Amino acid sequence: MTTAREIMTAQPECVATDDSLALAAQQMRRLGVGALPICGPDQKVKGVLTDRDIVVRGLGTGKDPGQTNSGSFNDGAAVTIGADDPVDELLDVMIEHQVKRLPVIDGSKLVGMVSIADVARNLSHPDAGRLVDALSMA
Repeated sequence: MTTAREIMTAQPECVATDDSLALAAQQMRRLGVGALPICGPDQKVKGVLTDRDIVVRGLGTGKDPGQTNSGSFNDGAAVTIGADDPVDELLDVMIEHQVKRLPVIDGSKLVGMVSIADVARNLSHPDAGRLVDALSMA
């Protein structure tokens, strides 16, 4: 049984809840990623901020990226998966919540991120296809 830990990208960097959208965008550019987990002062995952969030929900609504905090983009409880949870459960969670990137936690500590690309690189074609099909229909 393959687990989330086996396919995740390890050691992700967080954007802090009080970091500006501008800082988050610079961090994404530096890391070459399109999403960052949002972490609170307690280092627990609060959500995920995407480049699309910054553009559509930030700039597109007239928010100042230098004055808008990343934490304001939390949409409630963060959707996560346990590091030792099976990939079938991981796929189900991604499909149910219609997310393309999923933080991986061990206890309450962030240990990785799983993206559609991680799924495609590491799982069988039917599993990856099931995820892509489900997410592209939304």
